[in-house]
Amino acid sequence: MLSLYPALEPFSHYHLAVSNGALTDAQAGGLASENLVTEHHIYVEQCGNPLGIPVVFLHGGPGSGCRPSHRCYFDPKLYHIILFDQRGCGRSRPYGLLEQNTTANLAQDMEAIRQHIGIEQWLVFGGSWGATLALYYAINFPEQVSGLILRGVFLARQQDIDWVYSENGAAKIFPEAWHNLVQHLPLSQQARPLSAIYQQLTDDNSDVSSDIYNKIQHWEASLIYWQESLNFEERSKEKNSTEEDDKAPAIIQLYYSLNQCFTANTPLLENIGNIRHIPTKIIHGRLDMVCPVEQAWQLKEHWPEAELSIIEMAGHVASEAKIIDALVKATNDFAKCKSNQV
Repeated sequence: MLSLYPALEPFSHYHLAVSNGALTDAQAGGLASENLVTEHHIYVEQCGNPLGIPVVFLHGGPGSGCRPSHRCYFDPKLYHIILFDQRGCGRSRPYGLLEQNTTANLAQDMEAIRQHIGIEQWLVFGGSWGATLALYYAINFPEQVSGLILRGVFLARQQDIDWVYSENGAAKIFPEAWHNLVQHLPLSQQARPLSAIYQQLTDDNSDVSSDIYNKIQHWEASLIYWQESLNFEERSKEKNSTEEDDKAPAIIQLYYSLNQCFTANTPLLENIGNIRHIPTKIIHGRLDMVCPVEQAWQLKEHWPEAELSIIEMAGHVASEAKIIDALVKATNDFAKCKSNQV
């Protein structure tokens, strides 16, 4: 079974200033206009071989950020690995900003990064929300994508959001965790509590926001880590105090969920025809409780040319051994295919 490649450090990292997705940074070769208001500074890092196969890693969430382990799905001798923290996430600034923070903005940011680095095409690698963004980007910029590796497919339809945030989805499988999440909400809002949860999470009263934040964390951990023996209370102890108090990722995630991830005007399945020529591997755990495997199966039904691997006895977490094995095999196979084309 394959494992992650050894840890490595970036050979370059910087912040790229963007405004509505447009490159405005002095690093692009010219100073930004004094009349142009720059809203977001995107953290970008490059690792591996600068002359290798370009690949961009798209982190999950929305609202998460890149971690050092994300660099390690790719052979650093063969790949030019690009990672970035999406708007409002991780090391990007301003942290937690929702203004001009949509899926279209993130796709434009990817274009700004690609053009800044000087890449004609890149492999796009994304899991969960990262798979959503990968599909959205490919649909809008198909000529810039050399391939797609998608894990834990999330199609961002209302039904997919309702699976996580309504009484008729995962709540049927984890009723006790769902009860813990919604029991203190008004009865009229318990069936579809997303809006009420968001209002409490952004409440100025820290007691109110912290209470619902902890309930959200418990609910999501129930879905994500249900196969692991480590319970939520033990997992929480592993976090430092800053992480425990950091509500920004949850706020961004709920903000996107309330807006159907800004994909209503570009439904992913209906636009697959634009990208059926792009070599694509889909990897999905059979027992994924966050993004049910039906979503990957439906994507494959719309996209016969794509290769779907359903990983038995695996869930949603990218760090599961079987998922790592499948992802690293996918990146290795893509590199072999590219070398055979040269």
